[in-house]
Amino acid sequence: MPGVAMSRAAARARRTVDRVARYLGEDVHRLREDAGMTRARLADAAALDRTFVGRIEDGATGSLETYVKLAMVLGADFAARLYPNTGPTIRDRHQATILEALLPRLGPNWARFPEVAVRRPARGWIDLVLHDRRSGTVVAVEIQSTLNRLEQLIRWSGEKAASLPSWDAFAQLGAVTAVSQLLVVRSTRSTRALGREYHGQLEASFPAHPGDAVDALAGTRAWPGAALVWVDVRAGAVRFLARR
Repeated sequence: MPGVAMSRAAARARRTVDRVARYLGEDVHRLREDAGMTRARLADAAALDRTFVGRIEDGATGSLETYVKLAMVLGADFAARLYPNTGPTIRDRHQATILEALLPRLGPNWARFPEVAVRRPARGWIDLVLHDRRSGTVVAVEIQSTLNRLEQLIRWSGEKAASLPSWDAFAQLGAVTAVSQLLVVRSTRSTRALGREYHGQLEASFPAHPGDAVDALAGTRAWPGAALVWVDVRAGAVRFLARR
């Protein structure tokens, strides 16, 4: 539903703004203390309200002009930019269908966390994170219905998985023994053609057999390691293929 999607997007944007404002506030606080400057002195020098500067340090959101003024007084550089990270967040209809089909197939040993945000060293969103309560294995799941930029996809998925410790809830998982990956790809004529063309890269990045991964998702065996699983989507029905 469009309204639900818009509200989710707004909530995600608000969380991002709050997180960035918190980081900037910490930077201002650290730089001010390093300079031996009081909040009052900083506010006066930047022509800002003293109370407002205190709120900025505590994580309140300020304008770009506010941060530029504070940076100038503190002898710091301030830059804001948009840069590519893990690709666009706009999804096609097949990704949502595949995710909905995957969730009920998971065994009871898997804790599920959809739409997980990571921020360092890579920034972006992981479609689904799975945590095996029995073994402590964490799996970063990426769902793709196309393979337009395969090399970039392999690199980004690896970088996001490596960034999982920056996820806010990562520490709450307890003992994590391994972080692995699962790439779920819709099987079409074009994706299969690319899969054959780049077979060596895909097998090197996702060496585990898909059949073993499918069994592990159902909870009947241990997670085999990074894997690629193809799915067949027809008339709304999703079938996970246990073959390469």
